[in-house]
Amino acid sequence: MSAVTRLLECSDVQELTALFASNREFLRPWDPVRGDEFFTVAKQGELVRAALDAYEGGTMVPLAILNSDGDLAGRLNISGIVHGAFQSAVLGYWVSETENGAGLASAAVAEAIEYAGQQLGLHRIQAETLLDNVRSQKVLEKNGFIRYGLAPEYLNIAGRWQDHILFQRILEPAQ
Repeated sequence: MSAVTRLLECSDVQELTALFASNREFLRPWDPVRGDEFFTVAKQGELVRAALDAYEGGTMVPLAILNSDGDLAGRLNISGIVHGAFQSAVLGYWVSETENGAGLASAAVAEAIEYAGQQLGLHRIQAETLLDNVRSQKVLEKNGFIRYGLAPEYLNIAGRWQDHILFQRILEPAQ
């Protein structure tokens, strides 16, 4: 399979906004409560610019997930990048409802793992899922993540504080 991720670009804003809007109900159980402003080109433009600023600052890698036609099919972030003794980051991703089950999330996570280890020189990457997000758990486990804990009331998702399963993957050092 060819690469399914690339760095997010400002030129993606229009397509990203449409993708978020068309997946609003699909993503609702897995996301924080989002007001109507979130689904506007203006807000997405602001968020993309902030993500690219964080990329320039070395604290985040915002990636677009692409389908086989090269169209935007989701997003993946390597965020909270910390160097020094920790050498760790957090992984978050989503794939549109129409592309779910096509292997894009698994391929994107595999690419992010390689990038985090080889390009960023990180030792570890972590991810969290809601207890009932079995599909995402399978994506992580397929990519070598192990469950290492449960965080009660970890994130405010869908309007309430919800428990999350914690996953991590120890990365191969850059050669």
